[in-house]
Amino acid sequence: MTRGLLVAGTTSDAGKSLVTAGICRWLAREGVRVAPFKAQNMSNNSMVCPDGAEIGRAQWVQALACGVTPEAAMNPVLLKPGSDRRSHVVLLGQPWGELQAGEWATGRRALADAAFEAYRDLASRHDVVIAEGAGSPAEINLRSGDYVNLGLARAVGLPVVVVGDIDRGGVLAAFYGTLGILDPEDQACIKAWIVNKFRGDLGLLEPGLRMLEERTGGRPVLGVVPYLRDVWLDSEDALAISGWSRADAVSSAEPREPLRVAVIRLPRVSNATDVDALAIEPGVQVEVTTDPAVVAAADLTVLPGSRATQSDLAWLRSRGLDRAVVERARAGRPVLGICGGYQMLAEQVHDPYAVESPAAATVPGLGLLPTRVTFAREKRLGTPTGQWHGHRVTAYLIHHGVSERTDAPASERYAQTVPFLDGWQRGSVWGTTWHGAFENDGFRRGFLQVVAERTRPAWRPEPGASAFAEQRTAMLDRLADAVADHLDTRALKELIGL
Repeated sequence: MTRGLLVAGTTSDAGKSLVTAGICRWLAREGVRVAPFKAQNMSNNSMVCPDGAEIGRAQWVQALACGVTPEAAMNPVLLKPGSDRRSHVVLLGQPWGELQAGEWATGRRALADAAFEAYRDLASRHDVVIAEGAGSPAEINLRSGDYVNLGLARAVGLPVVVVGDIDRGGVLAAFYGTLGILDPEDQACIKAWIVNKFRGDLGLLEPGLRMLEERTGGRPVLGVVPYLRDVWLDSEDALAISGWSRADAVSSAEPREPLRVAVIRLPRVSNATDVDALAIEPGVQVEVTTDPAVVAAADLTVLPGSRATQSDLAWLRSRGLDRAVVERARAGRPVLGICGGYQMLAEQVHDPYAVESPAAATVPGLGLLPTRVTFAREKRLGTPTGQWHGHRVTAYLIHHGVSERTDAPASERYAQTVPFLDGWQRGSVWGTTWHGAFENDGFRRGFLQVVAERTRPAWRPEPGASAFAEQRTAMLDRLADAVADHLDTRALKELIGL
Protein backbone atom coordinates (compact mmCIF):
# COMPACT_ATOMS: atom_id res chain seq x y z
CA MET A 1 0.00 0.00 0.00
CA THR A 2 1.24 3.47 -0.91
CA ARG A 3 1.85 5.55 2.20
CA GLY A 4 1.33 9.16 1.29
CA LEU A 5 -1.11 11.93 0.61
CA LEU A 6 -1.92 14.45 -2.11
CA VAL A 7 -2.78 17.93 -0.82
CA ALA A 8 -4.98 19.61 -3.42
CA GLY A 9 -6.69 22.98 -3.27
CA THR A 10 -9.92 24.56 -4.40
CA THR A 11 -7.88 27.37 -6.01
CA SER A 12 -4.34 28.59 -6.42
CA ASP A 13 -3.08 30.17 -3.18
CA ALA A 14 -5.60 28.23 -1.08
CA GLY A 15 -2.71 27.22 1.15
CA LYS A 16 -1.54 23.91 -0.36
CA SER A 17 2.15 24.74 0.06
CA LEU A 18 1.68 25.82 3.68
CA VAL A 19 -0.44 22.81 4.64
CA THR A 20 1.98 20.46 2.88
CA ALA A 21 4.93 22.00 4.71
CA GLY A 22 3.07 21.79 8.01
CA ILE A 23 2.18 18.12 7.55
CA CYS A 24 5.76 17.37 6.51
CA ARG A 25 7.17 19.09 9.60
CA TRP A 26 4.64 17.43 11.91
CA LEU A 27 5.46 13.96 10.54
CA ALA A 28 9.21 14.60 10.80
CA ARG A 29 8.77 15.60 14.44
CA GLU A 30 6.87 12.31 14.91
CA GLY A 31 9.94 10.43 13.70
CA VAL A 32 8.58 9.61 10.24
CA ARG A 33 10.98 9.65 7.28
CA VAL A 34 8.98 11.94 5.04
CA ALA A 35 9.69 13.69 1.72
CA PRO A 36 7.77 16.40 -0.19
CA PHE A 37 6.76 16.10 -3.84
CA LYS A 38 5.20 18.23 -6.54
CA ALA A 39 4.99 16.60 -9.94
CA GLN A 40 4.85 19.88 -11.83
CA ASN A 41 5.45 23.38 -10.58
CA MET A 42 4.82 26.49 -12.68
CA SER A 43 6.93 29.20 -11.12
CA ASN A 44 9.88 31.46 -11.78
CA ASN A 45 10.84 31.20 -8.11
CA SER A 46 13.32 28.33 -8.02
CA MET A 47 16.28 27.07 -6.04
CA VAL A 48 19.49 25.12 -6.71
CA CYS A 49 19.94 21.93 -4.67
CA PRO A 50 23.33 20.78 -3.34
CA ASP A 51 23.64 18.38 -6.31
CA GLY A 52 23.12 21.24 -8.79
CA ALA A 53 19.49 20.44 -9.62
CA GLU A 54 16.96 23.27 -10.00
CA ILE A 55 13.58 22.86 -8.27
CA GLY A 56 10.75 25.10 -7.07
CA ARG A 57 11.44 27.16 -3.94
CA ALA A 58 8.36 25.79 -2.17
CA GLN A 59 9.58 22.19 -2.47
CA TRP A 60 13.05 23.25 -1.33
CA VAL A 61 11.56 24.71 1.88
CA GLN A 62 9.30 21.68 2.32
CA ALA A 63 12.43 19.51 2.22
CA LEU A 64 13.87 21.64 5.01
CA ALA A 65 10.62 21.01 6.92
CA CYS A 66 11.20 17.26 6.49
CA GLY A 67 14.81 17.52 7.59
CA VAL A 68 16.02 15.98 4.31
CA THR A 69 18.30 17.21 1.52
CA PRO A 70 16.40 18.85 -1.35
CA GLU A 71 16.74 16.95 -4.65
CA ALA A 72 15.42 16.92 -8.20
CA ALA A 73 12.93 14.09 -7.59
CA MET A 74 10.94 16.32 -5.22
CA ASN A 75 9.92 18.59 -8.13
CA PRO A 76 10.64 16.63 -11.32
CA VAL A 77 8.97 19.13 -13.68
CA LEU A 78 9.42 22.87 -13.29
CA LEU A 79 7.84 25.21 -15.84
CA LYS A 80 9.30 28.72 -15.98
CA PRO A 81 7.01 31.01 -18.00
CA GLY A 82 8.79 33.37 -20.39
CA SER A 83 5.53 34.68 -21.85
CA ASP A 84 1.82 33.94 -21.63
CA ARG A 85 2.21 31.13 -24.18
CA ARG A 86 5.81 29.91 -23.79
CA SER A 87 7.52 28.14 -20.90
CA HIS A 88 11.05 26.92 -20.31
CA VAL A 89 10.95 23.34 -18.99
CA VAL A 90 13.27 22.04 -16.29
CA LEU A 91 13.14 18.24 -16.08
CA LEU A 92 14.71 16.48 -13.10
CA GLY A 93 16.62 19.62 -12.24
CA GLN A 94 18.13 20.32 -15.68
CA PRO A 95 17.02 22.29 -18.78
CA TRP A 96 14.87 20.12 -21.05
CA GLY A 97 13.57 22.53 -23.67
CA GLU A 98 10.53 24.73 -24.23
CA LEU A 99 6.84 24.13 -24.74
CA GLN A 100 4.38 26.45 -26.44
CA ALA A 101 0.80 26.56 -25.20
CA GLY A 102 -0.39 24.41 -28.12
CA GLU A 103 2.19 21.69 -27.44
CA TRP A 104 0.95 20.61 -24.02
CA ALA A 105 -1.12 17.70 -25.33
CA THR A 106 1.89 16.04 -27.01
CA GLY A 107 4.60 17.26 -24.65
CA ARG A 108 3.08 16.20 -21.36
CA ARG A 109 3.33 12.43 -21.82
CA ALA A 110 7.11 12.35 -21.43
CA LEU A 111 6.93 14.76 -18.50
CA ALA A 112 4.22 12.70 -16.81
CA ASP A 113 6.23 9.48 -17.12
CA ALA A 114 9.27 11.18 -15.56
CA ALA A 115 7.15 12.61 -12.75
CA PHE A 116 5.56 9.27 -11.86
CA GLU A 117 8.96 7.58 -11.84
CA ALA A 118 10.35 10.32 -9.58
CA TYR A 119 7.47 9.79 -7.13
CA ARG A 120 8.07 6.05 -7.01
CA ASP A 121 11.78 6.65 -6.44
CA LEU A 122 11.07 8.94 -3.47
CA ALA A 123 8.49 6.51 -2.07
CA SER A 124 11.05 3.68 -2.19
CA ARG A 125 13.45 5.68 0.00
CA HIS A 126 11.04 7.25 2.53
CA ASP A 127 8.28 6.11 4.84
CA VAL A 128 5.83 8.69 3.49
CA VAL A 129 5.63 11.13 0.58
CA ILE A 130 3.40 14.20 0.93
CA ALA A 131 2.56 15.47 -2.55
CA GLU A 132 1.27 18.94 -3.34
CA GLY A 133 -1.16 19.50 -6.20
CA ALA A 134 -1.26 22.51 -8.51
CA GLY A 135 -4.06 24.97 -9.10
CA SER A 136 -7.30 23.07 -8.63
CA PRO A 137 -8.17 19.41 -9.34
CA ALA A 138 -11.49 20.67 -10.74
CA GLU A 139 -9.92 22.03 -13.93
CA ILE A 140 -11.67 19.38 -16.01
CA ASN A 141 -10.62 21.05 -19.26
CA LEU A 142 -7.04 19.98 -18.43
CA ARG A 143 -7.86 16.57 -16.95
CA SER A 144 -6.77 14.44 -19.93
CA GLY A 145 -3.17 15.60 -19.58
CA ASP A 146 -3.08 16.00 -15.79
CA TYR A 147 -0.27 14.34 -13.88
CA VAL A 148 0.00 16.66 -10.87
CA ASN A 149 -3.48 16.43 -9.33
CA LEU A 150 -5.90 13.52 -9.79
CA GLY A 151 -3.81 12.08 -12.61
CA LEU A 152 -1.02 11.57 -10.09
CA ALA A 153 -3.38 10.34 -7.36
CA ARG A 154 -4.80 7.61 -9.58
CA ALA A 155 -1.44 6.64 -11.10
CA VAL A 156 0.26 5.96 -7.75
CA GLY A 157 -2.73 5.33 -5.47
CA LEU A 158 -2.74 8.47 -3.32
CA PRO A 159 -5.71 9.64 -1.22
CA VAL A 160 -6.52 13.31 -1.74
CA VAL A 161 -7.36 15.97 0.85
CA VAL A 162 -8.63 19.29 -0.51
CA VAL A 163 -7.67 22.60 1.14
CA GLY A 164 -9.95 25.63 0.87
CA ASP A 165 -9.27 29.29 1.71
CA ILE A 166 -12.17 30.51 3.84
CA ASP A 167 -10.71 34.01 3.98
CA ARG A 168 -11.76 34.49 0.35
CA GLY A 169 -15.35 33.45 1.08
CA GLY A 170 -17.44 30.72 -0.50
CA VAL A 171 -15.30 27.87 0.78
CA LEU A 172 -18.17 25.43 1.35
CA ALA A 173 -19.44 25.94 -2.18
CA ALA A 174 -15.88 25.56 -3.48
CA PHE A 175 -15.52 22.20 -1.73
CA TYR A 176 -18.91 20.96 -2.92
CA GLY A 177 -18.36 22.20 -6.46
CA THR A 178 -14.89 20.67 -6.67
CA LEU A 179 -16.31 17.25 -5.89
CA GLY A 180 -19.46 17.65 -7.96
CA ILE A 181 -17.76 18.55 -11.24
CA LEU A 182 -15.46 15.52 -11.22
CA ASP A 183 -16.06 12.15 -12.86
CA PRO A 184 -17.00 9.36 -10.41
CA GLU A 185 -13.54 7.74 -10.69
CA ASP A 186 -11.88 11.00 -9.70
CA GLN A 187 -14.43 11.69 -6.98
CA ALA A 188 -13.41 8.43 -5.34
CA CYS A 189 -9.91 9.84 -4.76
CA ILE A 190 -11.22 12.78 -2.70
CA LYS A 191 -11.19 11.64 0.94
CA ALA A 192 -11.38 14.73 3.16
CA TRP A 193 -11.39 18.53 3.48
CA ILE A 194 -9.27 21.07 5.34
CA VAL A 195 -10.45 24.64 5.93
CA ASN A 196 -7.58 27.13 5.88
CA LYS A 197 -7.05 30.78 6.95
CA PHE A 198 -9.98 30.93 9.39
CA ARG A 199 -10.59 33.87 11.72
CA GLY A 200 -13.77 34.34 13.69
CA ASP A 201 -16.18 32.29 15.75
CA LEU A 202 -15.71 28.61 14.96
CA GLY A 203 -19.13 27.86 16.43
CA LEU A 204 -20.77 29.74 13.55
CA LEU A 205 -18.90 27.62 11.01
CA GLU A 206 -19.49 24.20 12.60
CA PRO A 207 -23.04 23.62 11.27
CA GLY A 208 -21.84 24.30 7.73
CA LEU A 209 -19.02 21.81 8.10
CA ARG A 210 -21.40 19.10 9.24
CA MET A 211 -23.72 19.80 6.28
CA LEU A 212 -20.73 19.68 3.92
CA GLU A 213 -19.81 16.26 5.24
CA GLU A 214 -23.36 15.01 4.76
CA ARG A 215 -23.65 16.38 1.22
CA THR A 216 -20.27 15.01 0.10
CA GLY A 217 -20.94 11.40 1.02
CA GLY A 218 -19.52 11.52 4.54
CA ARG A 219 -16.13 12.93 3.58
CA PRO A 220 -14.86 14.44 6.84
CA VAL A 221 -13.51 17.90 7.53
CA LEU A 222 -10.15 17.11 9.12
CA GLY A 223 -9.97 20.49 10.79
CA VAL A 224 -9.92 24.28 10.55
CA VAL A 225 -6.50 25.92 10.38
CA PRO A 226 -6.47 29.48 11.74
CA TYR A 227 -5.19 32.47 9.81
CA LEU A 228 -1.48 32.53 10.67
CA ARG A 229 -0.36 36.12 10.29
CA ASP A 230 3.34 35.66 10.84
CA VAL A 231 3.81 32.51 8.79
CA TRP A 232 4.94 32.54 5.17
CA LEU A 233 6.50 30.22 2.64
CA ASP A 234 8.64 30.93 -0.41
CA SER A 235 6.00 31.84 -2.93
CA GLU A 236 5.32 30.29 -6.33
CA ASP A 237 3.54 33.45 -7.44
CA ALA A 238 5.07 36.34 -9.38
CA LEU A 239 6.03 38.52 -6.44
CA ALA A 240 4.56 38.00 -3.00
CA ILE A 241 6.54 39.04 0.06
CA SER A 242 3.76 37.64 2.24
CA GLY A 243 3.63 38.48 5.92
CA TRP A 244 7.14 39.90 6.15
CA SER A 245 6.06 43.12 4.41
CA ARG A 246 3.48 43.94 7.06
CA ALA A 247 3.81 47.23 8.89
CA ASP A 248 4.69 45.69 12.24
CA ALA A 249 7.86 44.20 10.72
CA VAL A 250 9.27 47.71 11.04
CA SER A 251 9.85 47.59 14.78
CA SER A 252 12.38 48.93 17.23
CA ALA A 253 12.74 49.74 20.89
CA GLU A 254 12.56 53.40 19.83
CA PRO A 255 10.40 54.63 16.93
CA ARG A 256 12.51 55.64 13.97
CA GLU A 257 12.22 56.40 10.28
CA PRO A 258 12.51 53.11 8.36
CA LEU A 259 14.94 52.45 5.55
CA ARG A 260 12.68 52.31 2.49
CA VAL A 261 13.28 49.69 -0.21
CA ALA A 262 11.37 49.80 -3.52
CA VAL A 263 11.25 46.52 -5.46
CA ILE A 264 10.13 46.93 -9.07
CA ARG A 265 7.34 44.50 -9.94
CA LEU A 266 8.53 43.18 -13.29
CA PRO A 267 5.96 41.26 -15.41
CA ARG A 268 8.20 38.16 -15.65
CA VAL A 269 9.95 38.48 -12.33
CA SER A 270 11.93 35.45 -11.15
CA ASN A 271 13.34 34.50 -7.76
CA ALA A 272 11.47 37.34 -6.11
CA THR A 273 12.17 35.56 -2.82
CA ASP A 274 15.52 37.40 -2.87
CA VAL A 275 13.83 40.32 -1.11
CA ASP A 276 12.11 38.27 1.62
CA ALA A 277 15.12 38.66 3.89
CA LEU A 278 15.13 42.43 3.36
CA ALA A 279 11.46 42.62 4.26
CA ILE A 280 11.92 40.86 7.62
CA GLU A 281 14.77 43.09 8.76
CA PRO A 282 13.57 45.37 11.61
CA GLY A 283 13.66 49.00 10.59
CA VAL A 284 13.31 48.21 6.88
CA GLN A 285 10.13 48.84 4.89
CA VAL A 286 9.80 47.04 1.55
CA GLU A 287 7.30 48.16 -1.09
CA VAL A 288 6.67 46.28 -4.32
CA THR A 289 5.81 48.89 -6.92
CA THR A 290 5.40 50.00 -10.52
CA ASP A 291 5.25 53.69 -9.57
CA PRO A 292 8.24 55.78 -10.77
CA ALA A 293 7.70 58.22 -7.89
CA VAL A 294 8.07 55.44 -5.30
CA VAL A 295 11.19 54.20 -7.10
CA ALA A 296 12.68 57.70 -7.06
CA ALA A 297 11.94 58.35 -3.38
CA ALA A 298 13.20 55.04 -1.90
CA ASP A 299 16.51 54.68 -0.09
CA LEU A 300 17.24 51.58 -2.18
CA THR A 301 15.68 50.48 -5.47
CA VAL A 302 15.92 46.79 -6.39
CA LEU A 303 15.56 45.39 -9.90
CA PRO A 304 14.89 41.69 -9.20
CA GLY A 305 15.46 38.70 -11.47
CA SER A 306 13.55 38.22 -14.71
CA ARG A 307 12.72 35.25 -16.91
CA ALA A 308 12.40 37.61 -19.93
CA THR A 309 15.06 40.28 -19.49
CA GLN A 310 14.64 42.07 -22.83
CA SER A 311 10.85 42.04 -22.62
CA ASP A 312 10.84 43.32 -19.05
CA LEU A 313 13.38 45.98 -19.99
CA ALA A 314 11.02 47.21 -22.73
CA TRP A 315 8.19 47.23 -20.18
CA LEU A 316 10.39 49.23 -17.79
CA ARG A 317 10.87 51.85 -20.48
CA SER A 318 7.18 51.93 -21.39
CA ARG A 319 6.32 52.87 -17.80
CA GLY A 320 9.01 55.53 -17.37
CA LEU A 321 10.68 53.41 -14.71
CA ASP A 322 13.95 53.39 -16.64
CA ARG A 323 14.25 57.16 -16.23
CA ALA A 324 13.49 56.92 -12.52
CA VAL A 325 16.24 54.31 -12.05
CA VAL A 326 18.84 56.16 -14.13
CA GLU A 327 18.13 59.53 -12.54
CA ARG A 328 18.41 58.21 -8.99
CA ALA A 329 21.69 56.45 -9.87
CA ARG A 330 23.10 59.68 -11.30
CA ALA A 331 22.05 61.45 -8.12
CA GLY A 332 24.03 58.94 -6.04
CA ARG A 333 20.98 57.09 -4.69
CA PRO A 334 21.49 53.31 -4.39
CA VAL A 335 20.29 50.87 -7.07
CA LEU A 336 20.73 47.08 -6.88
CA GLY A 337 20.21 44.67 -9.78
CA ILE A 338 19.95 40.92 -9.13
CA CYS A 339 20.44 38.48 -12.03
CA GLY A 340 18.01 39.73 -14.72
CA GLY A 341 17.92 43.09 -12.96
CA TYR A 342 21.72 43.17 -13.07
CA GLN A 343 21.61 42.41 -16.79
CA MET A 344 19.27 45.38 -17.33
CA LEU A 345 21.92 47.68 -15.84
CA ALA A 346 24.37 46.77 -18.63
CA GLU A 347 25.20 48.85 -21.68
CA GLN A 348 23.83 46.15 -24.01
CA VAL A 349 21.80 42.92 -23.74
CA HIS A 350 22.46 40.42 -26.56
CA ASP A 351 20.33 37.26 -27.04
CA PRO A 352 21.81 35.60 -30.17
CA TYR A 353 20.08 32.24 -29.67
CA ALA A 354 16.65 33.59 -28.62
CA VAL A 355 17.09 31.98 -25.20
CA GLU A 356 14.68 34.35 -23.48
CA SER A 357 13.30 36.29 -26.43
CA PRO A 358 10.92 35.20 -29.24
CA ALA A 359 13.68 36.05 -31.74
CA ALA A 360 17.39 36.80 -31.59
CA ALA A 361 17.86 40.45 -30.69
CA THR A 362 20.27 42.98 -29.23
CA VAL A 363 18.88 45.88 -27.16
CA PRO A 364 20.47 48.72 -25.19
CA GLY A 365 20.52 48.34 -21.43
CA LEU A 366 20.25 51.14 -18.89
CA GLY A 367 23.98 51.81 -19.19
CA LEU A 368 24.63 52.07 -15.46
CA LEU A 369 27.33 49.39 -15.34
CA PRO A 370 30.18 48.96 -17.88
CA THR A 371 29.09 45.47 -18.99
CA ARG A 372 27.69 43.67 -22.01
CA VAL A 373 25.38 40.70 -21.49
CA THR A 374 25.24 37.77 -23.92
CA PHE A 375 22.78 34.92 -23.42
CA ALA A 376 24.35 31.48 -23.81
CA ARG A 377 22.45 28.31 -24.68
CA GLU A 378 23.72 26.58 -21.55
CA LYS A 379 22.16 27.47 -18.22
CA ARG A 380 24.55 28.16 -15.36
CA LEU A 381 23.50 26.54 -12.08
CA GLY A 382 25.49 26.58 -8.88
CA THR A 383 25.81 27.34 -5.18
CA PRO A 384 28.73 29.77 -4.94
CA THR A 385 30.32 31.17 -1.80
CA GLY A 386 32.33 34.34 -1.35
CA GLN A 387 33.00 37.36 0.83
CA TRP A 388 32.05 41.01 0.85
CA HIS A 389 33.64 43.45 3.31
CA GLY A 390 34.55 40.55 5.59
CA HIS A 391 31.07 38.98 5.51
CA ARG A 392 30.83 35.39 4.27
CA VAL A 393 28.15 34.99 1.58
CA THR A 394 26.56 31.76 0.38
CA ALA A 395 24.15 31.97 -2.54
CA TYR A 396 22.84 30.20 -5.63
CA LEU A 397 22.83 31.13 -9.30
CA ILE A 398 20.49 30.32 -12.18
CA HIS A 399 21.12 32.20 -15.42
CA HIS A 400 21.90 32.09 -19.13
CA GLY A 401 23.19 35.65 -19.39
CA VAL A 402 26.98 36.12 -19.23
CA SER A 403 28.24 39.59 -18.29
CA GLU A 404 31.55 40.91 -19.60
CA ARG A 405 33.29 44.17 -18.75
CA THR A 406 33.41 46.85 -21.44
CA ASP A 407 35.75 49.79 -21.70
CA ALA A 408 34.33 52.79 -19.87
CA PRO A 409 33.72 55.79 -22.17
CA ALA A 410 36.04 58.80 -21.95
CA SER A 411 33.20 60.91 -20.56
CA GLU A 412 32.94 58.64 -17.48
CA ARG A 413 30.94 60.44 -14.79
CA TYR A 414 30.71 57.67 -12.23
CA ALA A 415 33.00 56.38 -9.54
CA GLN A 416 35.52 53.63 -10.14
CA THR A 417 34.03 50.20 -10.87
CA VAL A 418 34.90 47.55 -8.26
CA PRO A 419 33.94 43.85 -7.84
CA PHE A 420 30.71 43.02 -5.99
CA LEU A 421 30.16 39.31 -5.33
CA ASP A 422 30.34 37.97 -8.92
CA GLY A 423 29.28 41.31 -10.42
CA TRP A 424 30.23 44.96 -10.15
CA GLN A 425 29.64 48.14 -8.21
CA ARG A 426 30.01 51.55 -9.78
CA GLY A 427 29.23 54.43 -7.46
CA SER A 428 25.74 53.87 -6.04
CA VAL A 429 24.91 51.00 -8.44
CA TRP A 430 25.46 47.32 -7.57
CA GLY A 431 24.83 44.25 -9.71
CA THR A 432 25.17 40.49 -9.14
CA THR A 433 23.77 37.21 -10.46
CA TRP A 434 23.81 35.69 -6.96
CA HIS A 435 20.37 34.85 -5.58
CA GLY A 436 19.76 34.38 -1.86
CA ALA A 437 22.66 36.56 -0.76
CA PHE A 438 20.48 38.56 1.63
CA GLU A 439 19.69 35.41 3.62
CA ASN A 440 23.22 35.83 5.02
CA ASP A 441 22.57 38.02 8.07
CA GLY A 442 25.95 39.74 8.25
CA PHE A 443 26.01 40.58 4.56
CA ARG A 444 22.40 41.82 4.57
CA ARG A 445 22.92 44.16 7.50
CA GLY A 446 26.30 45.34 6.23
CA PHE A 447 24.89 46.13 2.79
CA LEU A 448 21.90 47.98 4.26
CA GLN A 449 24.29 50.00 6.42
CA VAL A 450 26.23 51.06 3.31
CA VAL A 451 22.94 52.05 1.65
CA ALA A 452 21.89 54.03 4.71
CA GLU A 453 25.17 55.94 4.77
CA ARG A 454 24.22 57.41 1.38
CA THR A 455 20.58 58.24 2.07
CA ARG A 456 19.72 57.97 5.78
CA PRO A 457 22.93 58.29 7.87
CA ALA A 458 21.19 57.93 11.23
CA TRP A 459 19.84 54.46 10.39
CA ARG A 460 21.47 51.44 12.02
CA PRO A 461 20.63 47.71 11.96
CA GLU A 462 18.70 46.71 15.08
CA PRO A 463 20.93 44.89 17.58
CA GLY A 464 19.85 41.39 18.54
CA ALA A 465 17.49 40.88 15.60
CA SER A 466 16.72 37.24 14.83
CA ALA A 467 18.64 35.44 12.11
CA PHE A 468 16.77 34.75 8.88
CA ALA A 469 17.31 30.98 9.10
CA GLU A 470 16.00 30.95 12.68
CA GLN A 471 12.83 32.74 11.60
CA ARG A 472 12.26 30.26 8.77
CA THR A 473 12.69 27.34 11.20
CA ALA A 474 10.29 28.95 13.66
CA MET A 475 7.76 29.36 10.85
CA LEU A 476 7.96 25.68 9.94
CA ASP A 477 7.44 24.73 13.58
CA ARG A 478 4.42 27.03 13.80
CA LEU A 479 2.94 25.26 10.78
CA ALA A 480 3.53 21.88 12.41
CA ASP A 481 1.94 23.18 15.63
CA ALA A 482 -1.12 24.27 13.64
CA VAL A 483 -1.44 20.77 12.16
CA ALA A 484 -1.07 19.14 15.58
CA ASP A 485 -3.48 21.54 17.32
CA HIS A 486 -6.19 22.04 14.71
CA LEU A 487 -6.39 18.88 12.57
CA ASP A 488 -7.61 15.40 13.45
CA THR A 489 -4.14 13.87 13.38
CA ARG A 490 -5.39 10.35 14.10
CA ALA A 491 -7.60 10.48 11.01
CA LEU A 492 -4.79 12.12 9.05
CA LYS A 493 -2.38 9.30 9.91
CA GLU A 494 -4.97 6.67 8.90
CA LEU A 495 -5.50 8.47 5.61
CA ILE A 496 -1.74 8.54 4.95
CA GLY A 497 -1.47 4.85 5.75
CA LEU A 498 0.49 5.03 8.99
